Amino acid sequence: MSSFLRGKQAGMSNDLSAAILPELFAPDDRFRYGINSQISCIAYEPVQSLIAVGTKQSKFGTGRIEVFGQSRVHKFLVPPRPCSFADLQFCANRLISLDTKNEIIIWNLDTGSRITGFHAPGVITSMVTDPMLDWCFLGTASGEIVAYDLDRERLSPLKLPNFWPQYDSKARAVGLVSMQLHPRDIGKLMIAYTHGIALYSFKQNKATQFFEYQVPPGAPGGNTIAVDSMRKPKVTHAVWHPTGTFILTAHEDGSLVFWDAKDGRVVMARTLYDFNVDKPVPNSGNSSAKHPYVRIAWCCKENPEDSGLLIAGGQTLDQPANALLFIDLGVTPNYQTSSWQALADYGRGKRQNVLETPSGAEIVDFYLMPRYSPHFAGAQDPIAVMTLLSSGELLTLSFPSGYPISPTNQLHPSLSFVHPFAVKFTVTTLERSRWLGMIETRNQGELLLKGGKEAPLPHRKFVGRSIIQVAHADGTIRIWDVGHGDEIENPTQLQVDIARSLNRFDDINITSMSMASNTGEFAVGTSGGEVVIYRWDGNRFYGKNQTQHLDPNPGGLTDISSRAEPSLKQGLQPYSLYEMMQGPITVVKVADVGFIGVGSENGFFSIIDMRGPTVILQVSMAEFAKQDKRSSFLRGDKGPAGAKEWPAVIQFGVMTLENDKFSSICCFVGTNQGRVITFTLLPAGNGYTAKVAGVTHLSDKVVAICPIVADTGKPAYATGHAVAGLREGKQVNGLLVVVTQTEARIFKPASAKGASKSFDDYLCDAASVVELDLHGMALVGVFGDRMTRAFSLPGLKEIGSAPLKMMDGSRSTDTIVDEDGNVFCWTGPSELAILNVWGAGQEISNTADILINPGLRIPARPTISNVQWLSGTQYITPTDLDLLIGGPDRPPSKRMIAATAAEQQGGASGQMNPVYADARRAEGWGEYLTRSLNERTEKLNLTGDALENAADTSQRWAEDASKWVGQQKRNMIFGGLKSKFL
Repeated sequence: MSSFLRGKQAGMSNDLSAAILPELFAPDDRFRYGINSQISCIAYEPVQSLIAVGTKQSKFGTGRIEVFGQSRVHKFLVPPRPCSFADLQFCANRLISLDTKNEIIIWNLDTGSRITGFHAPGVITSMVTDPMLDWCFLGTASGEIVAYDLDRERLSPLKLPNFWPQYDSKARAVGLVSMQLHPRDIGKLMIAYTHGIALYSFKQNKATQFFEYQVPPGAPGGNTIAVDSMRKPKVTHAVWHPTGTFILTAHEDGSLVFWDAKDGRVVMARTLYDFNVDKPVPNSGNSSAKHPYVRIAWCCKENPEDSGLLIAGGQTLDQPANALLFIDLGVTPNYQTSSWQALADYGRGKRQNVLETPSGAEIVDFYLMPRYSPHFAGAQDPIAVMTLLSSGELLTLSFPSGYPISPTNQLHPSLSFVHPFAVKFTVTTLERSRWLGMIETRNQGELLLKGGKEAPLPHRKFVGRSIIQVAHADGTIRIWDVGHGDEIENPTQLQVDIARSLNRFDDINITSMSMASNTGEFAVGTSGGEVVIYRWDGNRFYGKNQTQHLDPNPGGLTDISSRAEPSLKQGLQPYSLYEMMQGPITVVKVADVGFIGVGSENGFFSIIDMRGPTVILQVSMAEFAKQDKRSSFLRGDKGPAGAKEWPAVIQFGVMTLENDKFSSICCFVGTNQGRVITFTLLPAGNGYTAKVAGVTHLSDKVVAICPIVADTGKPAYATGHAVAGLREGKQVNGLLVVVTQTEARIFKPASAKGASKSFDDYLCDAASVVELDLHGMALVGVFGDRMTRAFSLPGLKEIGSAPLKMMDGSRSTDTIVDEDGNVFCWTGPSELAILNVWGAGQEISNTADILINPGLRIPARPTISNVQWLSGTQYITPTDLDLLIGGPDRPPSKRMIAATAAEQQGGASGQMNPVYADARRAEGWGEYLTRSLNERTEKLNLTGDALENAADTSQRWAEDASKWVGQQKRNMIFGGLKSKFL
């Protein structure tokens, strides 16, 4: 009965929700865009061209790993228990994660599932993997090192003690800082302790060298503290030179020390500013304290001899620690032929370059993105460097120039939510054909992510596209298709730069956005009272980096096409600037028929006719405020009559108003005080005029205005097709469905009372009239109790409800419900959840995207040079290292099987003794491993034996030559004496 009465009151005879059953209202958790919590670590894989991001556990979610590839390729990895990730490393086609609870997990990148995991024996301070090895080396805080077998999924027998007491038995509290394998000699591991570094040889199974930095009395050191005494600054970082010629250590006093890796001598000790800080000098107490080093990477070009240092930290305390410093060292001098001074001058560097980052946020870490090689500690020929800021944001810079790289069409849209932070979003249902044509043409560098392949999805070619517009803290807006679980035919992103359009780069705060669903025109409102209008067009100023000075024009429109981005050839170009200057813009709405409605916080409302463009209306909300005489005495200045009123919602429609005999273009304005004002737009000469048609009063702030056709419930928006029908005299029997925080009302505009329903126990934050295909229409809202509810039309009877557990309740007022039944809500500071209310109650599931391309091969690991081999360095292959660490009893790994097959294939192609070949085919794996270990040991010792034999032969030759020379001298002397006496 209530549904019948409300239908009569609203003027709606059909029950539009009769076929919608309660069980149909079961929201599916479809997608996530953004990062669920603060980023803690990042890893980049250059061969597969993938990036992985690990997050911390927070109140917004547990730690999680997101892996991204090209375009929309994406998988997420969820640990079995809540944790925060401390480190991520790609190893071949696996991902290794370390969390703050010292659990190591090996992930399958194809399925997104956990292969295995284990808790490390101690507190892990360093984890080292190599793409050519099946081993993960784990260094504990106590200095011990264990090796985990990634192929056999178990700890190996190898366990290395803390070697530093062997060098200094009096040292106390010696902890492990970091580890790094030699970039060319895989059999050598550098172990950095707090007191110094040690080089460990896997073949000799011992520490072969120790390095300890000592600052003598009178030397300034890094910070001139206790300058009159001997100092031993603790080590904070240690890295190999790309060829292994030098070792660099960074110390807590700010010193950077270059070591000769062969004989252990100090080549150069310096800071970022001074040189030879380990040499005593008069008046040495001038150096000031410095920021600690955050991270140091020894980068190299494609030629590993041409290298440089990328350093975060190390500045003096009076300077901000928000920049990276690149020291270009140039080509490495030839070690055998260069003088000691030439080697020392190499440590000075050729030039320095500062890579600027935003002020106010310090660098927490940085991650290099090499072009193709995973070797040299992931620092060979990097194309870019991604920095992680203390604010939790990302910043990508070109390397080594340091120019900012926009994530638009470079990174997955989820990464753009923290690049920098997303602050506001809105959604438009754009016609498919229009969106397919909106592919911008922009100058862009080499793609950063090229890996992965999207899983095939169904096609939906006859529905509108849900286009999201996301505003970021730097004044950039990115526009892209969120999809419907179908194939996204146009996955590219559009970008507009509000700061450039305003020719102002400070105080850019975007408050409102709107895009026309057919024409694609776009308008943006700011807190400064400006509205920037964009149109899809070519750039007349393409390639010209010039900004024309434009005089202020308060209240008027200014052509700003000259402020187009010089790199954007075709796309959304700045068209016009409306300087309303009546306080922050609260709402902006772009209609498909050439009108833009604008509301400001000072209570003003304007309508812009884009045919000029010209402002055809500007009115104050104060003109519509009428005092309620009956209650003014009780309210005084504290009630709504004395409160500030401004437009909160604007919508354009085409319908026949109450008491009219024709349909017209209407503009509906809802205010924060519950007033709904109807304007009619009528032709006048070459343009249009706007006049007030009526005012309706509701309870409180208007949340949504939905013009619908009374008979079908379909939207009655002001579209080109609807306006064209006005010329033919067609009438649209329309109604308004208006939702406030505490009420929903259906009525005939401009001032009919209609039917209403009150929300007594909760406040509504977002609502829309939603269609369920083949079933009907319903009113769907999202409420402050983190619930979504559906109501029938016109009865406004609750059909069903469902909790939104993932929603961040503090940002529920930013939620959006679109006409397709999609709910967009924040789950935290930088992640959006997208649900569809007409589902089956399914939880979010992982994608079927393919991350790994098995056809891509990891390049061979760099090896020692011929000179190093001749000088006595013994070459060890990954197979040798497997035998040295795992022992002969270790079952063969996949890598060993492949290597053995290659060896057997190579042997078969040569002239092998048939009897020997038959014996090799007949032997078992244990016999084969034992024989391989013996053969390999003999080969490794061959070089040493040969060198020892050469030394013995040389020594015998020298002794014989010395005896011969001595004999000749004696004969000459005795011969002279004999001639004297004879």
